[in-house]
Amino acid sequence: MTRAYISGTGFYVPEKVVTNDDLATLMDTSDEWIRERTGIQSRRFVEDGVGTTDLAVPAAEQALKAAALTVKDIDLIIFATSTPDYMAPGSGCLLQDRMGFPEIGALDVRVQCSGFVYGLSIADQYIRTGTFRHVLLVGAEVQSTGMDLSDAGRDVSVIFGDGAGAVVVSATEEDRGVLSTHLHSEGKYARELWSEVPASGRNPRISSKDVEEGRHWLKMNGREVFIHAVTRFPECIMEAIAANNLQVEDVDLIIPHQANLRITMEVARRLKVPLELVYSNIDRYGNTTAASIPIAIAESVNEGRIQKGNHVVLVAFGSGFAWASAMIKW
Repeated sequence: MTRAYISGTGFYVPEKVVTNDDLATLMDTSDEWIRERTGIQSRRFVEDGVGTTDLAVPAAEQALKAAALTVKDIDLIIFATSTPDYMAPGSGCLLQDRMGFPEIGALDVRVQCSGFVYGLSIADQYIRTGTFRHVLLVGAEVQSTGMDLSDAGRDVSVIFGDGAGAVVVSATEEDRGVLSTHLHSEGKYARELWSEVPASGRNPRISSKDVEEGRHWLKMNGREVFIHAVTRFPECIMEAIAANNLQVEDVDLIIPHQANLRITMEVARRLKVPLELVYSNIDRYGNTTAASIPIAIAESVNEGRIQKGNHVVLVAFGSGFAWASAMIKW
């Protein structure tokens, strides 16, 4: 049986480090307030003129090198992002051009925080069916340019950062790879974490009045997101474990979307596992949306936290509400 496994990983974050103290000069907040509520100490912001695809390129280059492949070996690009360079075209096409890939398909996935796991499920199916041998899957975000860095937006803007992660998903006949993926959504909560404009139902899609009223900024009902996240994360992890006839004790590492350290801690508590089993780097990068899981995967590999044969669970929850998990035998 052909399976899809991660043959190469890479990540890139901007050089500009923005600390909590830096944000405290822009809004009424403090290092203590941010750490206590999110676990974040710093995040990375792009310089002016740097877009989402700019971050994706070095991450993809690293992943290709780690997989010992070139652009000519890739059959499909999947680009997960909530912050594309433009409304149109998709960032996957921009990446294809920037890196000189052949005229292969390029698919953008817009499932926000869960986009990378959704993208992995797509890559897995193409490889299982024998359609493709190597898929480049990228998660990249520039959130900083969409944040209201004022007192009005502080509850949201202190959480997010910029970055990119990438993996090459390849075919194998070995007993390893993606064992299962599990996708969910509940759209009645869409407006609890969303950007109201630009919107296709408006003409124009965004107006000067919209900007004056701050309708273009990302808005979040933090309490509602937290309540749902601490329920859906454990549920989806256990779904992946049960689907593969495993036990919690069989899992070597859980890599969640880096939403909030308090959520990560609550997930560990509900699963009754050591906090060390649940990977966290939110203190350094903040919430990088679709990029957070591939960044964490790349760091885990670099740190030796993942070894061949390990069972690794990926899990995400976010805007939509959409959530997903994947069980991987590394």
